[in-house]
Amino acid sequence: MKVVYIAGPYSGPNAWAIEQNVRRAEEVGLFVAECGAMPLIPHTNTRFFHGLLTEAFWYAGTMELLKRCDGIMLINGWKESKGAVAEYEGAIEFGKMIFVQSGVLTFSGHIFDCGMDTPSGVELFKKWCRT
Repeated sequence: MKVVYIAGPYSGPNAWAIEQNVRRAEEVGLFVAECGAMPLIPHTNTRFFHGLLTEAFWYAGTMELLKRCDGIMLINGWKESKGAVAEYEGAIEFGKMIFVQSGVLTFSGHIFDCGMDTPSGVELFKKWCRT
């Protein structure tokens, strides 16, 4: 079974904003599971740990989790998150499959319409999950 790392915004100005980001990541994680892969949702590992350890500790730990996954799913708003951008760059460095929740992805100068908001993107993702 493939394992897919869910990457997107986590931080927010208050606890409610953080919880909304966690819930969005959980929704995408359920979609990943329904497609046949196991989602790894770092947001849920730390949702109640705000301020207890440094950001550097959490970033290092999430990069280690990413290394152990088969692919990454970038959820909407990922480009506005410094952590998710770092995870995207890590996915490239580690040679992971990269998927986006919606829209297109530019990779090595090529544009891929691989968003989960299109039937072709969903079918491509499901096929990858089950191979």
